[in-house]
Amino acid sequence: MASWGGLFSADMAIDLGTANTLVYVKGKGIILNEPSVVAYHVKDGKKQVLAVGEDAKLMLGRTPGSIEAIRPMREGVIADFDVAEEMIKHFIRKVHRRTTFSKPKIIVCVPHGATPVEKRAIRQSVLSAGARRAGLIAEPIAAAIGAGMPITDPTGSMVVDIGGGTTEVAVLSLGDIVYARSVRVGGDRMDEAIISHLRRQQNLLIGESTAERIKTSIGTARMPDDGRGASMQIRGRDLLNGVPKEVEINQAQIAEALAEPVQAICEAVMIALEATPPDLAADIVDRGVMLTGGGALLGELDLALREQTGLSISIADQCLNCVALGTGKALEYEKQLRHVIDYDS
Repeated sequence: MASWGGLFSADMAIDLGTANTLVYVKGKGIILNEPSVVAYHVKDGKKQVLAVGEDAKLMLGRTPGSIEAIRPMREGVIADFDVAEEMIKHFIRKVHRRTTFSKPKIIVCVPHGATPVEKRAIRQSVLSAGARRAGLIAEPIAAAIGAGMPITDPTGSMVVDIGGGTTEVAVLSLGDIVYARSVRVGGDRMDEAIISHLRRQQNLLIGESTAERIKTSIGTARMPDDGRGASMQIRGRDLLNGVPKEVEINQAQIAEALAEPVQAICEAVMIALEATPPDLAADIVDRGVMLTGGGALLGELDLALREQTGLSISIADQCLNCVALGTGKALEYEKQLRHVIDYDS
Protein backbone atom coordinates (compact mmCIF):
# COMPACT_ATOMS: atom_id res chain seq x y z
CA MET A 1 0.00 0.00 0.00
CA ALA A 2 2.89 2.29 0.79
CA SER A 3 3.91 2.31 -2.85
CA TRP A 4 0.47 3.62 -3.80
CA GLY A 5 0.92 6.49 -1.41
CA GLY A 6 4.27 7.12 -3.04
CA LEU A 7 2.66 7.26 -6.47
CA PHE A 8 0.36 10.09 -5.55
CA SER A 9 2.23 12.06 -2.97
CA ALA A 10 4.59 14.73 -4.21
CA ASP A 11 7.32 14.61 -1.59
CA MET A 12 9.07 17.94 -1.29
CA ALA A 13 12.22 19.59 -0.12
CA ILE A 14 11.91 23.16 1.06
CA ASP A 15 14.68 25.71 1.41
CA LEU A 16 13.00 28.06 3.86
CA GLY A 17 15.26 31.04 3.47
CA THR A 18 15.27 34.45 5.07
CA ALA A 19 15.05 36.10 1.65
CA ASN A 20 13.58 33.44 -0.66
CA THR A 21 11.78 30.14 -0.26
CA LEU A 22 12.43 27.43 -2.84
CA VAL A 23 10.41 24.25 -3.20
CA TYR A 24 11.83 21.15 -4.85
CA VAL A 25 9.42 18.37 -5.80
CA LYS A 26 10.72 14.82 -5.95
CA GLY A 27 11.41 13.79 -9.53
CA LYS A 28 10.73 17.29 -10.89
CA GLY A 29 13.35 19.63 -9.51
CA ILE A 30 12.83 23.16 -8.23
CA ILE A 31 9.40 24.33 -9.25
CA LEU A 32 8.87 27.32 -7.00
CA ASN A 33 11.16 30.17 -6.03
CA GLU A 34 9.55 33.16 -4.37
CA PRO A 35 10.49 35.81 -1.81
CA SER A 36 9.72 34.84 1.80
CA VAL A 37 7.33 37.74 2.32
CA VAL A 38 3.73 37.78 3.51
CA ALA A 39 1.31 40.69 3.39
CA TYR A 40 -1.76 40.60 5.60
CA HIS A 41 -4.31 43.01 6.88
CA VAL A 42 -5.54 43.05 10.40
CA LYS A 43 -9.30 43.00 10.80
CA ASP A 44 -10.76 42.92 14.33
CA GLY A 45 -7.44 41.65 15.67
CA LYS A 46 -7.34 38.78 13.15
CA LYS A 47 -4.69 38.51 10.46
CA GLN A 48 -6.00 37.88 6.96
CA VAL A 49 -3.35 36.99 4.41
CA LEU A 50 -3.55 39.14 1.29
CA ALA A 51 -0.51 38.12 -0.70
CA VAL A 52 2.49 35.82 -0.41
CA GLY A 53 5.76 35.78 -2.33
CA GLU A 54 6.37 38.03 -5.34
CA ASP A 55 3.19 40.08 -4.91
CA ALA A 56 3.86 40.65 -1.23
CA LYS A 57 7.47 41.69 -1.85
CA LEU A 58 6.31 44.62 -3.98
CA MET A 59 4.40 45.85 -0.93
CA LEU A 60 7.40 45.85 1.45
CA GLY A 61 7.93 49.36 2.81
CA ARG A 62 4.98 50.70 0.82
CA THR A 63 1.97 49.63 2.86
CA PRO A 64 -0.83 51.78 4.33
CA GLY A 65 -1.64 51.46 8.04
CA SER A 66 -4.19 48.68 7.62
CA ILE A 67 -1.85 46.33 5.75
CA GLU A 68 1.42 44.88 6.94
CA ALA A 69 4.05 43.24 4.77
CA ILE A 70 6.61 41.27 6.76
CA ARG A 71 9.29 38.66 6.32
CA PRO A 72 8.40 35.88 8.77
CA MET A 73 11.94 34.43 8.63
CA ARG A 74 14.74 36.36 10.32
CA GLU A 75 18.32 35.10 10.39
CA GLY A 76 17.31 31.75 8.97
CA VAL A 77 14.78 30.95 11.68
CA ILE A 78 11.11 31.70 12.22
CA ALA A 79 10.45 35.14 13.70
CA ASP A 80 6.67 35.19 13.31
CA PHE A 81 5.20 31.75 13.85
CA ASP A 82 1.62 32.17 12.55
CA VAL A 83 2.65 34.10 9.47
CA ALA A 84 5.42 31.61 8.66
CA GLU A 85 2.93 28.77 8.86
CA GLU A 86 0.56 30.56 6.49
CA MET A 87 3.43 31.17 4.08
CA ILE A 88 4.51 27.51 4.10
CA LYS A 89 0.89 26.43 3.60
CA HIS A 90 0.54 28.77 0.66
CA PHE A 91 3.70 27.49 -1.04
CA ILE A 92 2.82 23.84 -0.42
CA ARG A 93 -0.66 24.38 -1.85
CA LYS A 94 0.72 26.15 -4.88
CA VAL A 95 2.91 23.14 -5.66
CA HIS A 96 0.58 20.41 -4.45
CA ARG A 97 -2.49 21.19 -6.54
CA ARG A 98 -3.05 17.88 -8.24
CA THR A 99 -3.38 15.45 -5.37
CA THR A 100 -5.36 16.69 -2.45
CA PHE A 101 -5.84 13.40 -0.65
CA SER A 102 -2.24 12.60 0.21
CA LYS A 103 0.07 14.33 2.62
CA PRO A 104 3.59 14.84 1.33
CA LYS A 105 6.78 14.04 3.19
CA ILE A 106 8.80 17.22 3.46
CA ILE A 107 12.47 17.86 4.20
CA VAL A 108 13.42 21.36 5.28
CA CYS A 109 16.89 22.76 5.80
CA VAL A 110 17.76 24.61 8.99
CA PRO A 111 20.81 26.70 9.86
CA HIS A 112 23.47 24.77 11.73
CA GLY A 113 23.25 27.23 14.62
CA ALA A 114 19.50 26.86 15.12
CA THR A 115 18.51 26.01 18.70
CA PRO A 116 16.29 22.98 19.48
CA VAL A 117 13.40 25.39 20.07
CA GLU A 118 13.87 27.02 16.66
CA LYS A 119 14.09 23.58 15.03
CA ARG A 120 10.90 22.48 16.73
CA ALA A 121 9.17 25.64 15.51
CA ILE A 122 10.14 24.90 11.90
CA ARG A 123 9.07 21.26 12.22
CA GLN A 124 5.72 22.22 13.80
CA SER A 125 5.03 24.79 11.09
CA VAL A 126 5.64 22.28 8.33
CA LEU A 127 3.53 19.60 10.02
CA SER A 128 0.61 21.96 10.61
CA ALA A 129 0.91 23.10 7.01
CA GLY A 130 0.01 19.55 5.99
CA ALA A 131 3.11 17.38 5.90
CA ARG A 132 2.97 13.68 6.72
CA ARG A 133 6.51 13.71 8.08
CA ALA A 134 8.94 16.57 8.46
CA GLY A 135 12.66 15.95 8.25
CA LEU A 136 15.36 18.53 8.93
CA ILE A 137 18.74 18.72 7.26
CA ALA A 138 21.58 21.06 8.21
CA GLU A 139 21.99 23.88 5.72
CA PRO A 140 25.76 23.50 5.13
CA ILE A 141 25.30 19.83 4.23
CA ALA A 142 22.51 20.70 1.80
CA ALA A 143 24.59 23.50 0.27
CA ALA A 144 27.58 21.19 -0.21
CA ILE A 145 25.46 18.46 -1.82
CA GLY A 146 23.83 21.04 -4.09
CA ALA A 147 27.22 22.43 -5.12
CA GLY A 148 28.23 18.92 -6.17
CA MET A 149 30.92 18.46 -3.54
CA PRO A 150 31.91 14.85 -2.80
CA ILE A 151 30.82 15.03 0.83
CA THR A 152 30.61 11.27 1.41
CA ASP A 153 34.34 10.81 0.66
CA PRO A 154 36.83 10.63 3.53
CA THR A 155 38.34 13.96 2.52
CA GLY A 156 37.69 17.42 3.89
CA SER A 157 35.54 19.90 1.98
CA MET A 158 34.79 23.42 3.12
CA VAL A 159 31.59 25.18 2.18
CA VAL A 160 30.64 28.79 2.94
CA ASP A 161 26.93 29.39 2.47
CA ILE A 162 26.03 33.08 2.57
CA GLY A 163 22.28 33.47 2.81
CA GLY A 164 19.98 36.37 3.56
CA GLY A 165 20.17 36.04 7.32
CA THR A 166 23.11 33.81 8.16
CA THR A 167 26.48 32.74 6.85
CA GLU A 168 27.26 29.11 7.52
CA VAL A 169 30.86 27.96 7.35
CA ALA A 170 31.34 24.20 7.56
CA VAL A 171 34.01 21.59 7.09
CA LEU A 172 32.53 18.28 5.95
CA SER A 173 33.94 14.80 5.68
CA LEU A 174 32.35 11.35 5.33
CA GLY A 175 28.92 12.89 4.78
CA ASP A 176 28.73 14.83 8.02
CA ILE A 177 29.84 18.03 9.68
CA VAL A 178 33.28 18.00 11.29
CA TYR A 179 33.12 21.64 12.32
CA ALA A 180 30.55 24.28 11.57
CA ARG A 181 29.97 27.84 12.54
CA SER A 182 26.94 29.96 11.88
CA VAL A 183 27.30 33.75 12.04
CA ARG A 184 24.28 35.96 11.75
CA VAL A 185 25.64 38.04 8.90
CA GLY A 186 24.18 37.78 5.42
CA GLY A 187 22.49 39.73 2.67
CA ASP A 188 20.21 41.55 5.12
CA ARG A 189 23.13 42.78 7.15
CA MET A 190 24.73 44.09 3.96
CA ASP A 191 21.55 46.01 3.08
CA GLU A 192 21.45 47.52 6.57
CA ALA A 193 25.10 48.52 6.29
CA ILE A 194 24.37 50.35 3.02
CA ILE A 195 21.36 52.13 4.54
CA SER A 196 23.24 53.33 7.61
CA HIS A 197 26.31 54.36 5.60
CA LEU A 198 24.23 56.56 3.27
CA ARG A 199 22.39 58.03 6.24
CA ARG A 200 25.66 58.99 7.91
CA GLN A 201 27.69 60.08 4.89
CA GLN A 202 25.09 61.56 2.56
CA ASN A 203 22.23 62.44 4.91
CA LEU A 204 20.06 60.33 2.65
CA LEU A 205 17.44 57.88 3.88
CA ILE A 206 16.68 54.94 1.59
CA GLY A 207 14.47 51.87 2.00
CA GLU A 208 15.41 48.21 2.08
CA SER A 209 14.46 47.53 -1.52
CA THR A 210 16.65 50.38 -2.78
CA ALA A 211 19.53 49.13 -0.64
CA GLU A 212 19.13 45.68 -2.11
CA ARG A 213 19.14 47.12 -5.63
CA ILE A 214 22.37 49.02 -4.93
CA LYS A 215 23.97 45.87 -3.52
CA THR A 216 23.04 43.69 -6.49
CA SER A 217 24.00 46.23 -9.16
CA ILE A 218 27.23 47.83 -7.86
CA GLY A 219 27.95 46.05 -4.57
CA THR A 220 31.56 45.01 -4.17
CA ALA A 221 33.67 43.56 -1.37
CA ARG A 222 36.89 45.34 -2.35
CA MET A 223 37.82 48.93 -3.05
CA PRO A 224 37.83 49.53 -6.81
CA ASP A 225 41.34 50.08 -8.21
CA ASP A 226 40.63 53.62 -9.40
CA GLY A 227 39.12 54.59 -6.04
CA ARG A 228 35.68 55.23 -7.56
CA GLY A 229 34.38 52.37 -9.66
CA ALA A 230 30.99 52.27 -11.36
CA SER A 231 28.28 54.62 -10.18
CA MET A 232 24.48 54.72 -10.15
CA GLN A 233 21.69 57.17 -9.41
CA ILE A 234 19.56 56.47 -6.34
CA ARG A 235 16.61 58.25 -4.85
CA GLY A 236 15.70 58.65 -1.22
CA ARG A 237 14.74 61.26 1.33
CA ASP A 238 17.06 64.08 2.25
CA LEU A 239 17.35 64.12 6.04
CA LEU A 240 18.34 67.79 6.22
CA ASN A 241 15.21 69.29 4.69
CA GLY A 242 12.95 66.25 4.44
CA VAL A 243 12.34 66.32 0.68
CA PRO A 244 13.00 63.43 -1.72
CA LYS A 245 16.15 63.79 -3.78
CA GLU A 246 18.36 61.92 -6.20
CA VAL A 247 22.10 61.45 -5.69
CA GLU A 248 24.86 59.59 -7.44
CA ILE A 249 26.82 56.99 -5.49
CA ASN A 250 29.85 55.00 -6.58
CA GLN A 251 31.33 51.60 -5.85
CA ALA A 252 33.99 52.95 -3.52
CA GLN A 253 31.30 54.23 -1.14
CA ILE A 254 29.49 50.89 -1.21
CA ALA A 255 32.74 48.96 -0.66
CA GLU A 256 33.31 51.15 2.40
CA ALA A 257 29.76 50.49 3.62
CA LEU A 258 30.11 46.73 3.16
CA ALA A 259 33.55 46.48 4.77
CA GLU A 260 32.13 45.39 8.13
CA PRO A 261 29.83 42.53 7.02
CA VAL A 262 32.50 41.29 4.56
CA GLN A 263 35.06 41.33 7.38
CA ALA A 264 32.69 39.31 9.57
CA ILE A 265 32.35 36.66 6.86
CA CYS A 266 36.14 36.52 6.38
CA GLU A 267 36.63 36.14 10.13
CA ALA A 268 34.13 33.27 10.32
CA VAL A 269 36.08 31.46 7.59
CA MET A 270 39.40 32.07 9.36
CA ILE A 271 38.05 30.79 12.70
CA ALA A 272 36.69 27.67 10.99
CA LEU A 273 40.06 27.01 9.36
CA GLU A 274 41.82 27.35 12.72
CA ALA A 275 39.46 24.79 14.26
CA THR A 276 39.86 22.26 11.44
CA PRO A 277 41.88 19.08 12.20
CA PRO A 278 45.23 19.19 10.37
CA ASP A 279 44.60 16.36 7.90
CA LEU A 280 41.33 17.91 6.80
CA ALA A 281 43.03 21.30 6.58
CA ALA A 282 45.48 19.72 4.15
CA ASP A 283 42.56 18.55 1.99
CA ILE A 284 41.09 22.06 2.02
CA VAL A 285 44.39 23.49 0.76
CA ASP A 286 44.10 21.03 -2.17
CA ARG A 287 40.45 21.58 -2.84
CA GLY A 288 39.86 25.17 -1.87
CA VAL A 289 36.65 26.61 -0.50
CA MET A 290 33.23 26.57 -2.17
CA LEU A 291 30.98 29.62 -1.88
CA THR A 292 27.22 29.11 -2.15
CA GLY A 293 24.13 31.19 -1.39
CA GLY A 294 23.06 34.55 -2.80
CA GLY A 295 25.81 36.38 -0.94
CA ALA A 296 28.39 34.57 -3.08
CA LEU A 297 27.28 36.83 -5.94
CA LEU A 298 28.60 39.95 -4.21
CA GLY A 299 31.24 41.44 -6.49
CA GLU A 300 34.83 40.35 -5.78
CA LEU A 301 33.90 38.58 -2.54
CA ASP A 302 35.91 35.57 -3.72
CA LEU A 303 38.95 37.82 -4.17
CA ALA A 304 38.52 39.39 -0.73
CA LEU A 305 38.40 35.90 0.81
CA ARG A 306 41.39 34.74 -1.22
CA GLU A 307 43.43 37.69 0.06
CA GLN A 308 42.52 36.81 3.67
CA THR A 309 43.00 33.05 3.54
CA GLY A 310 45.41 32.39 0.67
CA LEU A 311 43.17 29.50 -0.42
CA SER A 312 41.56 29.07 -3.81
CA ILE A 313 37.93 30.15 -3.62
CA SER A 314 35.35 28.98 -6.12
CA ILE A 315 31.73 30.00 -6.54
CA ALA A 316 29.14 27.25 -7.02
CA ASP A 317 27.41 27.10 -10.42
CA GLN A 318 23.88 27.74 -9.25
CA CYS A 319 24.74 29.38 -5.98
CA LEU A 320 21.22 30.69 -5.38
CA ASN A 321 19.72 27.21 -5.71
CA CYS A 322 22.41 25.09 -4.07
CA VAL A 323 20.64 24.58 -0.78
CA ALA A 324 17.33 23.68 -2.42
CA LEU A 325 19.03 21.32 -4.89
CA GLY A 326 20.97 19.67 -2.09
CA THR A 327 17.89 19.27 0.08
CA GLY A 328 16.13 17.81 -2.97
CA LYS A 329 18.97 15.38 -3.54
CA ALA A 330 18.72 14.27 0.08
CA LEU A 331 15.07 13.51 -0.67
CA GLU A 332 15.87 11.57 -3.86
CA TYR A 333 18.75 9.59 -2.37
CA GLU A 334 17.34 9.26 1.09
CA LYS A 335 18.78 5.80 1.74
CA GLN A 336 22.37 6.90 1.16
CA LEU A 337 21.95 10.16 3.06
CA ARG A 338 19.72 8.86 5.83
CA HIS A 339 22.14 9.85 8.58
CA VAL A 340 21.99 13.57 7.76
CA ILE A 341 18.20 13.87 7.85
CA ASP A 342 16.68 14.24 11.28
CA TYR A 343 13.05 13.12 11.46
CA ASP A 344 12.40 13.39 15.17
CA SER A 345 13.17 15.82 17.94
